[in-house]
Amino acid sequence: MRMNGIKTDPNLLNSLALAYMGDAVIEVYVRQEIIAKSGVSKPHALHVLAVDYVSAKSQSKFLHELMDEGFLTEEELAVVRRGRNAKSHSVPRNTDVQTYNFSTGFEALIGTLFFLGKEARIDEIMEKMFVNQPVEGSGH
Repeated sequence: MRMNGIKTDPNLLNSLALAYMGDAVIEVYVRQEIIAKSGVSKPHALHVLAVDYVSAKSQSKFLHELMDEGFLTEEELAVVRRGRNAKSHSVPRNTDVQTYNFSTGFEALIGTLFFLGKEARIDEIMEKMFVNQPVEGSGH
């Protein structure tokens, strides 16, 4: 999913910048998956399906599943902790601070992997997300 040849060292970015990029990467994966597997084509219906994957609650739940299963490496867990502890000055109305922080940790992980060029690892993580929670209408 490399967009250009620009190299960015994730260690030089703050966790919220990594989460910002991770959010965009996750959104592309989710949109590809739901368009390919749901049979839905109307934008509003696609958005409703996407929320099941991109909401703070969903991302926090999935991150906990990854951690409980020992799916993440120590280095990845360190990125998650760093992202989770980032100080955001706002929290969405529909979630609590702890859930939001875990979601930010997950997004920071994906952003870090993106900047490191580890697309294969992102593929593994996102595929696991869709195995754990198949897209409605996909027949799984």
